[in-house]
Amino acid sequence: MTNFTNLVPIGWNEFFEDQMNGLEENLIPGRVIISNKNNYLISIGEREITGEVSGKFHFNAESKDEFPAVGDWVLMRKFDDYDNAIIESVMKRKSKLSRNSAGLKLEEQILASNIDIVFIISSLNQDINLRRLERYVSLIIDNKLTPVMILSKADLSENTEEKLEDVKKISGNYDIHVISALKNTGMDELRKYFTGNQTVAVIGSSGVGKSTIINNLCGESVMEVSDISLYKDKGRHTTSHRELIFLKDGGSIIDTPGMRELQLWEGNEGLSEAFPDIEKYLGQCRFSNCEHDTEPGCAIKDAIERGEFDSKRFQSYKKLEREITRFENKSNKKAMLKEKKKWKKMSFQIRKSQHKK
Repeated sequence: MTNFTNLVPIGWNEFFEDQMNGLEENLIPGRVIISNKNNYLISIGEREITGEVSGKFHFNAESKDEFPAVGDWVLMRKFDDYDNAIIESVMKRKSKLSRNSAGLKLEEQILASNIDIVFIISSLNQDINLRRLERYVSLIIDNKLTPVMILSKADLSENTEEKLEDVKKISGNYDIHVISALKNTGMDELRKYFTGNQTVAVIGSSGVGKSTIINNLCGESVMEVSDISLYKDKGRHTTSHRELIFLKDGGSIIDTPGMRELQLWEGNEGLSEAFPDIEKYLGQCRFSNCEHDTEPGCAIKDAIERGEFDSKRFQSYKKLEREITRFENKSNKKAMLKEKKKWKKMSFQIRKSQHKK
């Protein structure tokens, strides 16, 4: 059997090794570093090559989420005399971070795959959007990943403790770190998340300092950093694509673009775990059909009056709950259309084979 130890530093493990059993020997694995529209940059351990999907792959793919994403392991046919390859398949993903694509169309967009931890970065030199953080946490948990909240630019903040306390109210039991990548404060605490060649994805709005943090963790300038106003924190988008970067001491990090629009993909499990303080009171109201508005004996209103959470947090919960319901309705309809498309393709193949006879 081929030895893949050279791939271990870039995230290879038994989960992927087991998938190689029984496969053609001329297929080689590699990990996607950059995903462009028609081609990919792929690491094969000691070096990088370019690749594109095969015609068969294109024909069989039914949706965009089946195509390679940054962090994916793919199986390729490599041409010995060239630094390029044909991608035949995407290996089974250990994990993925997905969202619904921006716009009205229901379509899964994979932000990163085969990741272990997600850094949610917010900047302390601007108003922290707690509702957006709640949305991020719900999305990450629903993808069965671990969120870690990073409060950046501590060197530019005058009310750090106040903002930290606000974030603690919504973070549950998940880790929070206050850092300054520019001053190298708190950065060593983040390095533990890469132990064992783990992969960390980084999300956050534009201008929160993602590129500076990544450069610090890498020990060199690998990402472009824009000049950003100390007050308005309005920086142009310096990252136009997701990119996988390998750290010198092991582990890897995936950068993502600034999130202009973040729609949940599924979300039921994530919602429950992101809002445990609210969910524990559901079903405890005097009336089973309580709308938590003007009804007497409302457990939610009583909890708000006691200060266990505020009304804005509850409204955020209700908003996400409505989005999930709409998603589920659309998802059921899409599943029916996908099944219809599948049978249509099978019928075409049968008619084609019969015509050849």
